[in-house]
Amino acid sequence: MTAVSATAASRQAPTDFAAVQALVAEDARQVDALIRRRLASEVLLVNQVAEHIVAGGKRLRPLVVLLAARAAGIRGDGHVAAAAIIEFIHTATLLHDDVVDESDLRRGRRTANSLFGNAASVLVGDFLYSRAFQLMVDLDAMPVMRLLADTTNAIAEGEVLQLMHIHNPDTTEADYLRVIERKTAILFAAAAQIGGLLAGLAQDQVRALRGYGHALGMAFQIADDILDYEADEGALGKHLGDDLAEGKPTLPLIHAIARAGGAEATALREAVASGGREHLPEVLAAIRSHGGLDYARTQAGHHATAATAALAALPASPYRDALAFLAGFAVSRGA
Repeated sequence: MTAVSATAASRQAPTDFAAVQALVAEDARQVDALIRRRLASEVLLVNQVAEHIVAGGKRLRPLVVLLAARAAGIRGDGHVAAAAIIEFIHTATLLHDDVVDESDLRRGRRTANSLFGNAASVLVGDFLYSRAFQLMVDLDAMPVMRLLADTTNAIAEGEVLQLMHIHNPDTTEADYLRVIERKTAILFAAAAQIGGLLAGLAQDQVRALRGYGHALGMAFQIADDILDYEADEGALGKHLGDDLAEGKPTLPLIHAIARAGGAEATALREAVASGGREHLPEVLAAIRSHGGLDYARTQAGHHATAATAALAALPASPYRDALAFLAGFAVSRGA
């Protein structure tokens, strides 16, 4: 057992997010330092855009890498590079997403595309993807490279799938779940799986970690879509009703449309088809009257429960407890 894991083993299970972060604080510091080093470019605009987008945030996905690796009993520091890779991939997707969505606010700050323009955001996103693959080569672990190559390809598919359903009031719950699986859950799944791969866990345990990450990602995205309809805008860090404004039918609204009838159903369908925020009060009222938020919360809770159950394949440790905490945290944010 390493010095870090021996110290952690004597601690109680974390009871808040800060305690989870404290378990892998030294690992996280190394990840941050590596990210800063590998962000550096001779091109000034690359540095400016990249620095803007990586500032802030909880870095939840790299945290999953670190905790999964420690829960798996990793030796060495390969998980530090893996966590940085996951963050680079995630950040690249954010840059591209904000361009596609024409967003002007993220984490309470102006988006990179609103500050530097769409072209710069897309190209720096490409720079971050290429940096991620350079780090993969340095890591020299073919199973990890294969996993992340497949993951980035699936994320791109998810973005295209979502684009196909923009302004589409006929989007079903199954359609929505396929989108968020590729767009969000698959990167969480990879983050958890990498920890097990690098630690040399048995295949069934690696599969369990992947299952944990997948379920965590599903819970996280459904909860995020709930917040878009009920969070305090200042706490949310973006405009309330952004999904509706962009014509994105997410689970609370899909549920309401499926249960509405007559003029109400027509109005909801038109709100999705047209986008914008002018119909937000009516949409919110319909979502609440048909239990859309409660339904989505229940579904997020089911995924969080599945995530926690998957961890039974791992030996007991504060790191495993921390992963379980994250499953609950994913659905309680903003509650």
